[in-house]
Amino acid sequence: MSMPAKEKEYADRIRRFIKAELKRAGVSYKELAERLTKHGFEETEIGIASKLSRGTFSATFLLACLAALELDGVRLEDL
Repeated sequence: MSMPAKEKEYADRIRRFIKAELKRAGVSYKELAERLTKHGFEETEIGIASKLSRGTFSATFLLACLAALELDGVRLEDL
């Protein structure tokens, strides 16, 4: 079952945003997994890579990534 076009567009934009923020911060998937663990989330480097390559993940995962990257004031138009 495929995702509606608009939903896929937003998923792709959010996936690219997270990957860009990781690169900007110099944070690897391994380091992100470690940071997420400190926030109470059990993620692995492979699990993170899989979620970001698929582009599908929960809002909880998105917010946990934003917290782990210590991003403040993310604007919706940036997504």
